[in-house]
Amino acid sequence: MAFDQQRFDRLIQRLEAFASQQPPIYRLHVAFLAVLGYAYILLIIAVTMTLLAGIVWLMLTTKSSFGTAAVKAVIFLLAIAIILLRSLWVSFPPPTGLALRRKDVASLFCLVDDISSKLQAPKFHHILLTTDFNASVVQRPRLGLFGWYQNYLIVGLPLMLALPPEQFRAVLAHEMGHISGNHSRFSAWIYRQRITWYRIEEGLGKGGNESSWFMFNRFLEWYIPFFYAYSFVLARLNEYEADRCAVEIAGVENSAKTLMNVKVKARFLENYFWSDIYQQVQTEVEPPKTSYTAMQTALNQGIPLKEASIYLAQALAEKTDNADTHPCLTDRLKALGFTPGVQEELSVSAPIRLSAAQEYLGTSLEKFRDEFSQAWCEKIATPWRQKYADVQKSLAILDKLNAKAERQQLSLGEATTRALLTFELEGEEAVVPLLREVINLDKNHASANYLLGQILLKQEDASGIEHIERAIAQDIDIGIDGYQIIFSFLKKHGQNDRAELYQERAEKHYDLIIRGQEERSSLKASDNFKSHNLSNAEINKLHQQLSRYPHITTAYLVQKVVQYFPEKPLYVLAVMRKFSFWENNHDADNAQLVDALLKEVELPGGVFCFVLNNNLNFEKTFKQIPAAAIYQQKIKK
Repeated sequence: MAFDQQRFDRLIQRLEAFASQQPPIYRLHVAFLAVLGYAYILLIIAVTMTLLAGIVWLMLTTKSSFGTAAVKAVIFLLAIAIILLRSLWVSFPPPTGLALRRKDVASLFCLVDDISSKLQAPKFHHILLTTDFNASVVQRPRLGLFGWYQNYLIVGLPLMLALPPEQFRAVLAHEMGHISGNHSRFSAWIYRQRITWYRIEEGLGKGGNESSWFMFNRFLEWYIPFFYAYSFVLARLNEYEADRCAVEIAGVENSAKTLMNVKVKARFLENYFWSDIYQQVQTEVEPPKTSYTAMQTALNQGIPLKEASIYLAQALAEKTDNADTHPCLTDRLKALGFTPGVQEELSVSAPIRLSAAQEYLGTSLEKFRDEFSQAWCEKIATPWRQKYADVQKSLAILDKLNAKAERQQLSLGEATTRALLTFELEGEEAVVPLLREVINLDKNHASANYLLGQILLKQEDASGIEHIERAIAQDIDIGIDGYQIIFSFLKKHGQNDRAELYQERAEKHYDLIIRGQEERSSLKASDNFKSHNLSNAEINKLHQQLSRYPHITTAYLVQKVVQYFPEKPLYVLAVMRKFSFWENNHDADNAQLVDALLKEVELPGGVFCFVLNNNLNFEKTFKQIPAAAIYQQKIKK
């Protein structure tokens, strides 16, 4: 995107205020932008075809003879027209999944027909069953940019196994609400335009044709990010509209409970069910053959109240951000006028007497479940066997470390390896005393403190807060997640004021990270630099790496003095290169060289690399820093 994240966030904030104050005018702005894109494309095509037709007409109607220049012009314009049309013929592959037939699952088709009728949604040409914990509506344009849409309803078997029928109705109503005639036809059209434009940009970028790219590049660089920002806000508003469609079909309580249940069950499957399945790799050479049968059993039995409470608290603690058009759970519940209480924890953990899969797939459920289990087993078989072999090696290492620990004290590295392997192979309960041993050896060990802190908070032990804070002090990269974990724990235990303090810390930490990223993303003549302070062995290794690039003549290595997170050094690698007389695209060559160096060079910190040829003022600065010149190409005699 042409917008950096900060600029995008500011624009989204302004547009959301505009959209909330004047919704009709905002929609007109979005519609104008959508039409503008089409107008530009049609203008380019019209001008090309007009020029082509004009030259051909002149050649046919005038008596003067035309030379090769006119013929070349016709061929050129004809080629451009073909390229434009081919570039705009965007291919939208159909979504994948198991196609359902009405005669096999009549109840599901009747439910879809009923909701579609009530919401005035278009007819669905296909209903697909997938392995995703999700449901969605896809409108595939068979004519690319020019429409003729084919409608797909995609439902995940895990989702149907996790929800009772009334909540599954709410999910379908939400998804159909995105293309509903009652609420969201305009928003659905805008949504399709977003996808279409990204496909056009991707198609032109991969097409490798300079003519089509030249005609569209400057426009697309401005248009797509700008249109995306405007349509992003509309897409978020459409999520609230779709939730209201769910209320219209299933009621407020069912819709709200569905939102919470989906969040909790998704976490349960990811953190518990699939984790338990993959844990079997320690003892089984082959993967289980009935994974989806086991999933149905696990979901029918319900989720342990302790885990359900934690998952719900985590979901309610999430905040809406601009990485996704979906609002957070709390904002969606607030829009529905629903306040969750203790009974919701009981509701999401309760066993399912009758799942949506049982209700709407009927006797076909067993067949679909077995097909998905077999497909998963076949797909995972090879990596499973490899993982089994790796686990046996890890078990052997762990056995040796355990045996050694009985005889003598382990080193810090050995104790850390022992703890991590125990966590991977035996789980949270077994690793707690081993993590404490690592911390006894190194009080500020970041990963041991962080893992122990998370486990203790899961066990309702508030001492985990101290460990997570200690880890954050050593590793800034875990700051945001660490503060959010503490926030969720305190919020769950009713310590709202204290929880807000950690939320503020997370926000301040995020701001510092953004500033740090900006500080490390560019160099200015006014920046301060200092010696690299690397060992001779590290410099020799870097010298050998640079020597493999025959066009690099000189290299300097320094550290940029940074204000934010100075404990994480930023190394500046500046190289001087020579060009052959036939090389005329210096910028492209320089970028390629920088990319290659960044992939190969490993330093104990961040690396900013650039070519000095066009920045000679920096060379004067670097020459004044001790030991900055680390490489000089030997001149062949």
